[in-house]
Amino acid sequence: MEEKRNETGKSRGLRIFIIFIFAAFTAFAMVFSLIFGSADISFASIMHTLMGHVETTDDMVIWNIRFPRNIVGALVGANLAVSGAILQAVMKNPLADPGIVGVSSGAGLAGVMMLIFMPEASLLLTPVAFVGAMLSAAAVYALAWKNGIRPSRIILAGVAVSAFLGSGISALLVFYSDKVQGALLWMVGGLSARSWPQVEALFPYTVLGLVLALAGCKALTILSLGDETARGLGVPVEKVRFSMTAVAALLAAGAVSIAGLIGFVGLVVPHIVRLIIGTDYKYVVPGSAILGAGVLVFCDTLGRVLFSPIEIPAGIIMAFLGAPFFLYLLRRSA
Repeated sequence: MEEKRNETGKSRGLRIFIIFIFAAFTAFAMVFSLIFGSADISFASIMHTLMGHVETTDDMVIWNIRFPRNIVGALVGANLAVSGAILQAVMKNPLADPGIVGVSSGAGLAGVMMLIFMPEASLLLTPVAFVGAMLSAAAVYALAWKNGIRPSRIILAGVAVSAFLGSGISALLVFYSDKVQGALLWMVGGLSARSWPQVEALFPYTVLGLVLALAGCKALTILSLGDETARGLGVPVEKVRFSMTAVAALLAAGAVSIAGLIGFVGLVVPHIVRLIIGTDYKYVVPGSAILGAGVLVFCDTLGRVLFSPIEIPAGIIMAFLGAPFFLYLLRRSA
Protein backbone atom coordinates (compact mmCIF):
# COMPACT_ATOMS: atom_id res chain seq x y z
CA MET A 1 0.00 0.00 0.00
CA GLU A 2 1.31 3.46 -0.91
CA GLU A 3 2.28 5.74 1.93
CA LYS A 4 0.01 8.73 2.40
CA ARG A 5 1.40 11.87 0.85
CA ASN A 6 0.77 15.48 1.77
CA GLU A 7 0.06 18.31 -0.63
CA THR A 8 3.77 18.68 -1.44
CA GLY A 9 4.03 15.04 -2.51
CA LYS A 10 6.25 14.07 0.42
CA SER A 11 5.58 10.73 2.03
CA ARG A 12 5.16 10.26 5.76
CA GLY A 13 8.46 8.39 5.92
CA LEU A 14 10.33 11.20 4.16
CA ARG A 15 8.89 13.83 6.49
CA ILE A 16 9.91 11.79 9.55
CA PHE A 17 13.38 11.38 8.05
CA ILE A 18 13.64 15.17 7.60
CA ILE A 19 12.71 15.65 11.26
CA PHE A 20 15.53 13.26 12.16
CA ILE A 21 17.85 15.47 10.07
CA PHE A 22 16.71 18.45 12.14
CA ALA A 23 17.43 16.43 15.29
CA ALA A 24 20.92 15.58 14.02
CA PHE A 25 21.60 19.28 13.37
CA THR A 26 20.43 20.15 16.88
CA ALA A 27 22.63 17.43 18.39
CA PHE A 28 25.59 18.74 16.37
CA ALA A 29 24.90 22.31 17.54
CA MET A 30 24.80 21.21 21.18
CA VAL A 31 28.04 19.21 20.93
CA PHE A 32 29.68 22.11 19.07
CA SER A 33 28.56 24.43 21.88
CA LEU A 34 29.99 22.15 24.57
CA ILE A 35 33.38 21.89 22.84
CA PHE A 36 34.04 25.51 21.86
CA GLY A 37 34.17 28.60 24.04
CA SER A 38 36.71 30.75 25.90
CA ALA A 39 38.49 27.43 26.51
CA ASP A 40 38.13 24.53 24.07
CA ILE A 41 37.29 21.18 25.67
CA SER A 42 37.80 17.76 24.10
CA PHE A 43 34.90 15.50 23.14
CA ALA A 44 36.29 12.81 25.46
CA SER A 45 36.08 15.22 28.41
CA ILE A 46 32.50 16.05 27.49
CA MET A 47 31.48 12.40 27.43
CA HIS A 48 33.33 11.81 30.71
CA THR A 49 31.38 14.65 32.35
CA LEU A 50 28.00 13.65 30.94
CA MET A 51 28.53 10.16 32.35
CA GLY A 52 28.42 11.80 35.79
CA HIS A 53 32.11 12.29 36.52
CA VAL A 54 32.57 15.92 37.58
CA GLU A 55 36.15 16.07 38.83
CA THR A 56 38.30 18.57 36.92
CA THR A 57 37.82 22.26 36.14
CA ASP A 58 36.77 21.37 32.58
CA ASP A 59 34.16 18.99 33.98
CA MET A 60 32.71 21.75 36.14
CA VAL A 61 32.66 24.18 33.20
CA ILE A 62 30.72 21.64 31.15
CA TRP A 63 28.27 20.57 33.86
CA ASN A 64 27.58 23.89 35.58
CA ILE A 65 27.89 26.36 32.68
CA ARG A 66 27.80 25.03 29.13
CA PHE A 67 25.45 22.05 29.44
CA PRO A 68 22.62 23.83 31.31
CA ARG A 69 23.04 26.86 29.04
CA ASN A 70 22.62 24.52 26.07
CA ILE A 71 19.42 23.10 27.53
CA VAL A 72 18.03 26.58 28.22
CA GLY A 73 18.88 27.61 24.64
CA ALA A 74 17.18 24.52 23.24
CA LEU A 75 14.04 25.08 25.33
CA VAL A 76 13.85 28.78 24.43
CA GLY A 77 14.41 28.07 20.73
CA ALA A 78 11.74 25.36 20.71
CA ASN A 79 9.27 27.64 22.51
CA LEU A 80 9.75 30.58 20.16
CA ALA A 81 9.66 28.46 17.00
CA VAL A 82 6.46 26.62 17.94
CA SER A 83 4.86 29.86 19.14
CA GLY A 84 5.61 31.43 15.76
CA ALA A 85 4.26 28.41 13.88
CA ILE A 86 1.00 28.57 15.86
CA LEU A 87 0.57 32.32 15.36
CA GLN A 88 1.14 32.01 11.62
CA ALA A 89 -1.71 29.50 11.39
CA VAL A 90 -4.04 31.28 13.81
CA MET A 91 -3.54 34.72 12.26
CA LYS A 92 -3.36 33.42 8.69
CA ASN A 93 -0.19 35.41 8.16
CA PRO A 94 3.16 33.92 7.13
CA LEU A 95 4.96 36.92 8.64
CA ALA A 96 3.52 36.50 12.15
CA ASP A 97 5.84 35.65 15.01
CA PRO A 98 5.91 36.47 18.74
CA GLY A 99 8.12 39.52 18.20
CA ILE A 100 6.45 41.03 15.17
CA VAL A 101 2.85 40.74 16.40
CA GLY A 102 3.63 42.15 19.85
CA VAL A 103 3.34 39.01 22.00
CA SER A 104 7.01 39.12 23.03
CA SER A 105 6.77 42.85 23.77
CA GLY A 106 3.78 42.26 26.03
CA ALA A 107 5.66 39.56 27.91
CA GLY A 108 8.75 41.78 27.95
CA LEU A 109 6.98 44.80 29.43
CA ALA A 110 5.37 42.67 32.14
CA GLY A 111 8.72 41.03 32.87
CA VAL A 112 10.62 44.32 33.05
CA MET A 113 8.03 45.67 35.49
CA MET A 114 8.57 42.57 37.64
CA LEU A 115 12.36 42.96 37.50
CA ILE A 116 12.15 46.61 38.54
CA PHE A 117 9.36 46.58 41.13
CA MET A 118 9.44 43.01 42.49
CA PRO A 119 12.90 41.54 41.74
CA GLU A 120 12.60 39.12 44.66
CA ALA A 121 9.50 37.40 43.19
CA SER A 122 11.36 35.46 40.50
CA LEU A 123 8.90 32.54 40.61
CA LEU A 124 6.13 34.86 39.38
CA LEU A 125 8.11 36.08 36.38
CA THR A 126 6.81 33.58 33.84
CA PRO A 127 3.12 33.74 34.90
CA VAL A 128 3.22 37.55 34.83
CA ALA A 129 4.95 37.49 31.43
CA PHE A 130 2.20 35.12 30.21
CA VAL A 131 -0.49 37.61 31.28
CA GLY A 132 1.35 40.38 29.45
CA ALA A 133 1.67 38.25 26.33
CA MET A 134 -2.04 37.35 26.36
CA LEU A 135 -3.13 40.96 26.82
CA SER A 136 -0.88 42.00 23.94
CA ALA A 137 -2.24 39.24 21.69
CA ALA A 138 -5.80 40.22 22.58
CA ALA A 139 -5.07 43.87 21.74
CA VAL A 140 -3.58 42.94 18.36
CA TYR A 141 -6.50 40.67 17.58
CA ALA A 142 -9.07 43.33 18.56
CA LEU A 143 -7.36 46.06 16.55
CA ALA A 144 -7.03 43.82 13.49
CA TRP A 145 -10.64 42.59 13.57
CA LYS A 146 -13.00 44.22 11.09
CA ASN A 147 -15.48 41.80 9.57
CA GLY A 148 -12.82 39.15 9.89
CA ILE A 149 -9.04 38.95 10.05
CA ARG A 150 -6.78 40.07 7.23
CA PRO A 151 -3.04 39.34 7.16
CA SER A 152 -2.06 42.95 6.45
CA ARG A 153 -4.11 44.26 9.38
CA ILE A 154 -2.50 41.72 11.74
CA ILE A 155 1.00 42.90 10.83
CA LEU A 156 0.07 46.61 11.08
CA ALA A 157 -1.70 46.13 14.41
CA GLY A 158 1.17 44.00 15.70
CA VAL A 159 3.79 46.58 14.73
CA ALA A 160 1.75 49.34 16.39
CA VAL A 161 1.20 47.40 19.61
CA SER A 162 4.81 46.25 19.71
CA ALA A 163 6.05 49.84 19.25
CA PHE A 164 3.70 51.08 21.96
CA LEU A 165 4.80 48.43 24.44
CA GLY A 166 8.43 48.94 23.47
CA SER A 167 8.10 52.62 24.31
CA GLY A 168 6.72 51.58 27.70
CA ILE A 169 9.80 49.42 28.30
CA SER A 170 12.09 52.30 27.27
CA ALA A 171 10.26 54.70 29.61
CA LEU A 172 10.73 52.32 32.53
CA LEU A 173 14.43 52.03 31.74
CA VAL A 174 14.74 55.83 31.76
CA PHE A 175 12.77 56.43 34.97
CA TYR A 176 14.39 53.57 36.87
CA SER A 177 17.91 53.72 35.49
CA ASP A 178 19.35 52.60 38.84
CA LYS A 179 17.52 49.26 38.63
CA VAL A 180 17.78 48.32 34.98
CA GLN A 181 20.92 46.20 34.69
CA GLY A 182 18.93 42.95 34.44
CA ALA A 183 16.28 44.62 32.30
CA LEU A 184 18.85 45.84 29.78
CA LEU A 185 19.98 42.27 29.16
CA TRP A 186 16.34 41.40 28.50
CA MET A 187 16.09 44.05 25.78
CA VAL A 188 18.90 42.43 23.79
CA GLY A 189 18.01 38.81 24.49
CA GLY A 190 20.62 36.23 25.36
CA LEU A 191 21.60 33.18 27.40
CA SER A 192 24.49 34.55 29.41
CA ALA A 193 24.68 33.23 32.99
CA ARG A 194 21.76 30.84 32.42
CA SER A 195 22.14 27.59 34.35
CA TRP A 196 20.20 24.84 36.11
CA PRO A 197 17.74 27.13 37.98
CA GLN A 198 16.55 28.52 34.62
CA VAL A 199 16.24 24.98 33.22
CA GLU A 200 14.02 24.03 36.16
CA ALA A 201 11.92 27.19 35.78
CA LEU A 202 11.36 26.87 32.02
CA PHE A 203 11.03 23.11 31.59
CA PRO A 204 7.43 22.64 32.88
CA TYR A 205 6.11 25.54 30.79
CA THR A 206 7.82 24.16 27.69
CA VAL A 207 6.45 20.65 28.20
CA LEU A 208 2.92 21.95 28.84
CA GLY A 209 3.02 24.29 25.85
CA LEU A 210 4.38 21.65 23.45
CA VAL A 211 1.84 19.05 24.58
CA LEU A 212 -1.02 21.52 24.01
CA ALA A 213 0.45 22.52 20.64
CA LEU A 214 0.66 18.89 19.52
CA ALA A 215 -2.92 18.33 20.69
CA GLY A 216 -4.06 21.20 18.47
CA CYS A 217 -2.13 20.16 15.34
CA LYS A 218 -5.16 18.94 13.39
CA ALA A 219 -7.17 22.08 14.12
CA LEU A 220 -4.20 24.30 13.19
CA THR A 221 -3.75 22.52 9.86
CA ILE A 222 -7.41 23.06 9.01
CA LEU A 223 -7.42 26.65 10.32
CA SER A 224 -4.46 27.55 8.12
CA LEU A 225 -6.67 26.78 5.10
CA GLY A 226 -8.98 29.68 5.95
CA ASP A 227 -11.94 30.38 8.23
CA GLU A 228 -14.65 29.35 5.77
CA THR A 229 -13.00 26.03 4.98
CA ALA A 230 -12.44 25.38 8.70
CA ARG A 231 -16.08 26.12 9.55
CA GLY A 232 -17.20 23.87 6.72
CA LEU A 233 -15.16 21.05 8.26
CA GLY A 234 -16.73 21.59 11.66
CA VAL A 235 -13.88 23.43 13.40
CA PRO A 236 -15.01 26.04 16.01
CA VAL A 237 -12.81 28.75 14.52
CA GLU A 238 -12.93 31.41 17.23
CA LYS A 239 -12.56 28.90 20.05
CA VAL A 240 -9.53 27.30 18.38
CA ARG A 241 -8.03 30.69 17.57
CA PHE A 242 -8.35 31.89 21.18
CA SER A 243 -7.08 28.66 22.77
CA MET A 244 -4.11 28.27 20.42
CA THR A 245 -3.19 31.94 20.80
CA ALA A 246 -3.07 31.27 24.54
CA VAL A 247 -0.72 28.32 23.91
CA ALA A 248 1.51 30.51 21.70
CA ALA A 249 1.52 33.21 24.39
CA LEU A 250 2.46 30.64 27.07
CA LEU A 251 5.40 29.39 25.00
CA ALA A 252 6.58 32.90 24.14
CA ALA A 253 6.19 34.10 27.73
CA GLY A 254 8.27 31.22 29.05
CA ALA A 255 11.03 31.96 26.55
CA VAL A 256 10.99 35.73 27.13
CA SER A 257 10.97 35.38 30.91
CA ILE A 258 14.22 33.41 30.74
CA ALA A 259 16.11 34.75 27.71
CA GLY A 260 14.60 38.18 27.00
CA LEU A 261 13.45 39.58 23.67
CA ILE A 262 15.04 37.26 21.10
CA GLY A 263 13.47 37.89 17.71
CA PHE A 264 13.12 36.08 14.38
CA VAL A 265 13.29 32.50 15.69
CA GLY A 266 9.51 32.25 15.49
CA LEU A 267 9.52 33.72 12.00
CA VAL A 268 12.42 31.96 10.30
CA VAL A 269 12.23 28.43 11.68
CA PRO A 270 8.54 27.61 10.91
CA HIS A 271 9.03 28.87 7.35
CA ILE A 272 12.05 26.64 6.80
CA VAL A 273 10.13 23.68 8.21
CA ARG A 274 7.06 24.30 6.03
CA LEU A 275 9.19 24.77 2.91
CA ILE A 276 10.84 21.39 3.50
CA ILE A 277 8.08 19.32 5.13
CA GLY A 278 4.80 20.92 4.03
CA THR A 279 1.91 22.48 5.94
CA ASP A 280 0.65 19.53 7.98
CA TYR A 281 1.06 20.77 11.56
CA LYS A 282 1.43 17.20 12.80
CA TYR A 283 4.96 17.53 11.39
CA VAL A 284 5.39 21.32 11.47
CA VAL A 285 5.10 21.54 15.28
CA PRO A 286 7.71 18.88 16.19
CA GLY A 287 9.92 19.95 13.28
CA SER A 288 9.80 23.58 14.41
CA ALA A 289 10.54 22.63 18.04
CA ILE A 290 13.58 20.54 17.11
CA LEU A 291 15.00 22.92 14.50
CA GLY A 292 14.28 25.98 16.66
CA ALA A 293 16.28 24.41 19.49
CA GLY A 294 19.24 23.78 17.20
CA VAL A 295 19.16 27.21 15.56
CA LEU A 296 19.19 29.14 18.84
CA VAL A 297 21.91 26.96 20.40
CA PHE A 298 24.01 27.43 17.25
CA CYS A 299 23.49 31.23 17.28
CA ASP A 300 24.38 31.37 20.96
CA THR A 301 27.59 29.44 20.29
CA LEU A 302 28.51 31.78 17.43
CA GLY A 303 28.02 34.72 19.77
CA ARG A 304 30.40 33.15 22.29
CA VAL A 305 33.20 32.13 19.93
CA LEU A 306 33.28 34.70 17.10
CA PHE A 307 34.91 37.50 19.12
CA SER A 308 35.95 35.59 22.24
CA PRO A 309 36.41 36.64 25.04
CA ILE A 310 33.77 39.24 24.13
CA GLU A 311 30.33 37.62 24.00
CA ILE A 312 27.66 38.76 21.55
CA PRO A 313 24.14 37.97 22.83
CA ALA A 314 22.22 35.34 20.85
CA GLY A 315 19.48 37.90 20.13
CA ILE A 316 21.91 40.01 18.09
CA ILE A 317 23.18 37.02 16.10
CA MET A 318 19.62 35.87 15.44
CA ALA A 319 18.57 39.34 14.28
CA PHE A 320 21.60 39.57 11.98
CA LEU A 321 20.64 36.26 10.34
CA GLY A 322 16.86 36.64 10.54
CA ALA A 323 16.36 40.17 9.21
CA PRO A 324 17.46 39.34 5.63
CA PHE A 325 15.16 36.30 5.68
CA PHE A 326 12.28 38.52 6.81
CA LEU A 327 12.93 40.90 3.90
CA TYR A 328 12.98 37.94 1.54
CA LEU A 329 9.58 36.84 2.84
CA LEU A 330 8.18 40.36 2.39
CA ARG A 331 9.27 40.42 -1.26
CA ARG A 332 8.05 36.88 -1.84
CA SER A 333 4.61 37.61 -0.39
CA ALA A 334 4.22 40.97 -2.14
